[in-house]
Amino acid sequence: MSRPDITLYTAQTPNGIKISIALEELGLPYKVENINIGKNTQKEPWFLEINPNGRIPALTDTFTDGQKIRLFESGSILTYLAEQYDKDHKISFAPGTREHYEMTSWLYFQNAGVGPMQGQANHFSRYAPERIEYGVTRYTNETRRLYGVLDAHLKTSKSGFLVGDHISLADISLWGWVAAAGWAGVDIEEFPKLKEWEERLAAREGVEKGRHVPTRHTVKDVVKDKEAAEKQAAEARAWIQQGMKADAKH
Repeated sequence: MSRPDITLYTAQTPNGIKISIALEELGLPYKVENINIGKNTQKEPWFLEINPNGRIPALTDTFTDGQKIRLFESGSILTYLAEQYDKDHKISFAPGTREHYEMTSWLYFQNAGVGPMQGQANHFSRYAPERIEYGVTRYTNETRRLYGVLDAHLKTSKSGFLVGDHISLADISLWGWVAAAGWAGVDIEEFPKLKEWEERLAAREGVEKGRHVPTRHTVKDVVKDKEAAEKQAAEARAWIQQGMKADAKH
């Protein structure tokens, strides 16, 4: 039995790159399947067998019993990688410790808070067929509030990480979202400690490699070019609206 035997099914999104960053930080070998969400590849029957929810990222591996295992939902995948392959606690902490539970709290904070809120801010700011100010304001402000929580917490961190003295699932889960703050209409300059944290992590070899999977991570550059940003948003808007119509039929 060969372990790991990991295939990552992903696309260039904040949720997608958190898994490749974790894999790079762990130094694990893995194969990559670039899922073209613009063509709704994630809705094809073969992919739904891996993730019945039709979303990226997803991951397959050979499990300890020698059989294939499928993983979906980014938080679940990160937890699996830590439990199965992080015996030295490079990106996690020993189960049962204070740091472990603190890390898990921030992991859920991202999955239940920052991700959904910032995702809606992206949608109403960039992808909705018409601009609805209530939606833009509601979700952008909530994203900004959550960033404030992170910024305040980082002011208390002696190490510069969210938990303990090294990078963990907490940092990895949140980095891609914070790096894309400008796409959601949030000015990262309002949160100096959070900006400092984002830049510190970006300088890590594992983050640098992982963020460019399966394609280059360009969101910070695109945001600086208003014309390029609108072009990219318009392209995404078209297939997002098409995908929403397809989903409504099921």
